[in-house]
Amino acid sequence: MKEYKAFQLLQQHYLDTHKTTLVELFHQNPERGTQFSLQHKELFFDFSKNKITDKTLELLIDLASQSNLLDNIEAMFSGQKINNTESKAVLHTALRSYEQKIMLDGHNVCDDIQYVLNKMKAFSERLHNGEHKGYSGKHIADIVNIGIGGSDLGPVLACTALKPYCNSGLKVHFISSIDGYQIKDTLSGLNPETTLFIIASKTFTTQETITNANTARKWFLDYAKDTRYIKHHFVAVSTNADAVAAFGIDPNNMFEFWDFVGGRYSMFSAIGLSIILYIGFDNFKQMLDGANEMDKHYRDTTNLRQNIPVVLALIGIWYNNFYGYTTNIISPYNTRLTKFPSYVQQLEMESNGKSVDKDGKSLEYKTCPVIWGDSAINGQHAYYQLLHQGTSINPMDIIVSLSDKFSNKEHNDILIANAIAQAEAFMCGRSVTAAKKELLNLGCNEANSGFLSKHKSFTGNRPSNMLMLPEISPYYLGMLIALYEHKTFTQGVIWGVNSFDQMGVELGKQLAKNIYNDITSNDINNDDITGDELLKHDSSTNNLIKRYLKRNT
Repeated sequence: MKEYKAFQLLQQHYLDTHKTTLVELFHQNPERGTQFSLQHKELFFDFSKNKITDKTLELLIDLASQSNLLDNIEAMFSGQKINNTESKAVLHTALRSYEQKIMLDGHNVCDDIQYVLNKMKAFSERLHNGEHKGYSGKHIADIVNIGIGGSDLGPVLACTALKPYCNSGLKVHFISSIDGYQIKDTLSGLNPETTLFIIASKTFTTQETITNANTARKWFLDYAKDTRYIKHHFVAVSTNADAVAAFGIDPNNMFEFWDFVGGRYSMFSAIGLSIILYIGFDNFKQMLDGANEMDKHYRDTTNLRQNIPVVLALIGIWYNNFYGYTTNIISPYNTRLTKFPSYVQQLEMESNGKSVDKDGKSLEYKTCPVIWGDSAINGQHAYYQLLHQGTSINPMDIIVSLSDKFSNKEHNDILIANAIAQAEAFMCGRSVTAAKKELLNLGCNEANSGFLSKHKSFTGNRPSNMLMLPEISPYYLGMLIALYEHKTFTQGVIWGVNSFDQMGVELGKQLAKNIYNDITSNDINNDDITGDELLKHDSSTNNLIKRYLKRNT
């Protein structure tokens, strides 16, 4: 990125403009609120409360152009193998495409995608109409999705956000942690005769998922006694037909997905089976349609100044690489979107948390910031204190829903008022003089008002984006998810990294296997741990293993 002319110009532009405050920018341009906003369908994006000018955007767009962003977008959509470290295409967009033909290695992937969609639809209909029952003839009442990472976060997000759209009467549960408490707690309230498990693992070898799956299988068989009944209560989202069959799952109830769909981009694939069973296929199709609408906007809007994912990504780069801000907060003002920050956290940090470029060269600039957040209305009474008056500045995406037919107007009025007020407060702040005047008006004496005003002042000048959805519906949830997918890809292109591998997670997994072998193969009866396997660790690791073994042998 540093070799681009726009990068050098942006460095100088930052030096020329960074002392100008947001309030000053609004004074200079009273129409800023209109001019620095975009809309697609009814999704509205206000980015006026950012430390940018028209010149900033012009230079950032030049940076995107010099990184060949448009060519990279087309390469992704057309099925080129842009995941260069694993020689894979990246076609999660094909999962929701209206196109009839997208070729990969001489094969039309649209046929495969439609086949699996139809298979999921048919299975959901059989379950909902009672044709697929439990082994004792009772209707299925609970769905348990067992997965981890992308096989968990996307479905959890969608099922939480779209709970009001569940019309099947089914309850859905998610197990991802290897912590035995989670699965024990979940299963304790379920009836084996009326529970269906979805085992979501592409290889059917993921340690956490398969361990949980085997625990669920044992729990079921302790009650049902006969392995022939497994086929009524377990289905798989996988590509490993042999392992699925060995587990006892009917191969007809295995739902495939493909190497061109990465885990954190897989919600719209067979990984979404739990979503379909929970909210119904028609609502899931609305999610696909919303995501596809954002796909088309991203791909077809070649005027990058009007491209919402691109502008959102460029603002992030401006703060990360020029202002040096190291975090980005996702702050949804709706309880149903509480899981969205965790979803975006994986999406961005696993995609762009890289220190080498696509050619393996070490980077001399920052890539992905730390993504975090929670339900914003709760955040106001927790970490917003730091955001307003702390010593660090943390850019924020505030997400609101203009209406919610599943809530009520009084509650929504208060919610929206808080969201808009917080954005204004972050921007404007309050001076010591204004704070002192307020205290004097409240009857505070001169000495106390002079003292307290320093504690009640806010520097302001803290940036935020505002994303307004008309409602939290399947369609607009799909659109919102695709927006952040494309933001992530845009930043990855400009930073020059491969956004579609995650090799940084592998070392810890490999070492965990070694330590697990140490734990399970060593019998400790005194203060000395023996065994060649333990000698390969450092003294701290050895001591930690030793303490665990002493407590658990």
